[in-house]
Amino acid sequence: MADRRPRRPRGAHQADPPGTATRKAALRLIDAVLRRGDPLDLAAHAATQGLPPPDRAFAVAIVSEALRWMSDIDMLIDGATAQPLPDDVKSRAVLRIALAQLLVLKSPPHAVVSTALPLVDGGPRRLVHAILSRAQQEEWQLPESASLPPATAERWAALWGDAFVAAAETAWSAPPPVDLSFAAAPDAAGWEGAQSLAPHHLRLPRGHAIETLPGFREGGWWVQDLAATLPARLLGAGEGRSVLDLCAAPGGKTMQLAAASWSVLAVDSSAKRLARLEENLDRTGLHAAVVQGDIRKWQPGEAADAVLLDAPCSATGIFRRHPDVLHRIEPRQIAEMAELQAELLGRAALWVKPGGVLVYATCSLEPAEGEERIAAFLADHPDWTIDPARADELPAGIVPTEQGFIRTLPGMLAEAGGLDGFFIARLRAP
Repeated sequence: MADRRPRRPRGAHQADPPGTATRKAALRLIDAVLRRGDPLDLAAHAATQGLPPPDRAFAVAIVSEALRWMSDIDMLIDGATAQPLPDDVKSRAVLRIALAQLLVLKSPPHAVVSTALPLVDGGPRRLVHAILSRAQQEEWQLPESASLPPATAERWAALWGDAFVAAAETAWSAPPPVDLSFAAAPDAAGWEGAQSLAPHHLRLPRGHAIETLPGFREGGWWVQDLAATLPARLLGAGEGRSVLDLCAAPGGKTMQLAAASWSVLAVDSSAKRLARLEENLDRTGLHAAVVQGDIRKWQPGEAADAVLLDAPCSATGIFRRHPDVLHRIEPRQIAEMAELQAELLGRAALWVKPGGVLVYATCSLEPAEGEERIAAFLADHPDWTIDPARADELPAGIVPTEQGFIRTLPGMLAEAGGLDGFFIARLRAP
């Protein structure tokens, strides 16, 4: 639709409304995720460069909610236009981030509209303005639960059933609570509103600034989803025994193992992520040897009593806190990850002492990266056996599968804030 308003004289300039730079950053960020397929957390650094920290955080929040509710926001947009806007046109992206502010973040309408229009300067400003005005006049509302991307919903319904999809949509509809892991047993009395769901764990309502929480600088705890603590819990107390923590960064499991008296060698291929791991070790006062290496080529000097392989994966299990993942991951990437996991699992098995333990974990809800991967490994390594997880090793409400695996799913512990999706298997070397 043409913009028939009088144009400013050439050379004239009108300053953008306050907050426009933040929305421009959000527009760059959602483009990086949806068009280039970049992970949200990695793209955020470049997209928000130059903004002060509160504005950077707000830009990421805008895009996170736009991605979380995108299917439902798109339905509202399409219902307000005579012809659907192309999926990758700038005006649709602007409307996505603007409606996320209006309908989810509850930003002031005037601020949303005034900062949206400069983003389509030279484009269909009247159309964008009309849709945003209609959204306010008609008091548009989003559904109770955010709809999954159609391709994901179809795949998960076929794999897990419709009830799983409904639980996933409920879980996806809001950011998760904050889980803290402690090196020593915490005193819950000092944490208002916290609940403990497992030893050395506290859960807080979302919305806390992590650096302001009690004891952050003293280093007695670190942020780690409860489901992510389960692989290290399956190894129990180390009593000085050796463990290889493979693909270890950013270090939550490394710190768990160190706190449980394991002699830890943490390995990761990313120097940047290892730097973060070492910062975490310094803050907590825990010790682990740290090595940069690609475990497809690297190998240890000697075998270990235990190996924990938190394998690279599609990460579809952490969709609650990373809503971009379900817009980026397709069956092709899942198949590629499964091939890589098979290679890494075969390598890791070589480094376990006879009778030792190998724990394999992925933060994925795809059986190809979990149950099917272990079935293939055991077919190729018939001397290895499953060492079944026991209920007494796990938080209440998490029950091992019939095979002895751990499979956390949307809907588990929902009344307490839910869990990320993980698959975990404990295997025993011959």
